[in-house]
Amino acid sequence: MRRLNSAFERGWMILYVRYQPTEKLFIGGDFNGHIGSTAGVYDEVHGDFGFGERNGGGTLLLDFAKAFGLVVANSCFPKREEHLVTFQNVVAKTQIDYLFLRRRDRGLCKDCKVIPGEILMTRHRLLVMDVGIMVKRRKIFARGRPRIRWGALTKDKAQELDGPLSVMGAWRSSGDANIMWSTIANCIREAVREVLGVSTSVSGRHKGDW
Repeated sequence: MRRLNSAFERGWMILYVRYQPTEKLFIGGDFNGHIGSTAGVYDEVHGDFGFGERNGGGTLLLDFAKAFGLVVANSCFPKREEHLVTFQNVVAKTQIDYLFLRRRDRGLCKDCKVIPGEILMTRHRLLVMDVGIMVKRRKIFARGRPRIRWGALTKDKAQELDGPLSVMGAWRSSGDANIMWSTIANCIREAVREVLGVSTSVSGRHKGDW
């Protein structure tokens, strides 16, 4: 394998290895190369809808796109000339600005074209890509602590609780106020768990659950 001698080649390598293979990668810029109107031997990366004649810079660009599994997005859709030309002045019109994405993600690109009316101060035209990405929300199930079904408390259930609470001595506690409250609260929780039951659902809180 030959060495990466140019700053262009080294820059591509650094940029590419920075991202994980599972990440969506989109690259765009002025590459100052002409990939040509047809794919030729680069049908893996060139969609056969380019502009002009291919030059050395365009060939180098296509070689690296092929090596890194990329595709030139603005060569994938049949367009009129005005939607292909990315740079124009009084003497020339060319296609030197490109947008790339991973070849396996090509289906995400719904459209890519130049906006003719948007001419920037540098004579480059605005190149846009329409991308459709579906974001899937991951549903997380977590088993929480059992919750008392306070929503099941009725007048009859409240009377039913009196027996267990009396047996536990909930109303006979004395001493420090904090200790008394803690003892009564624990007795109530234990009694209502037995009488009202607890929620064991993992999907979330039920109305009336604590």
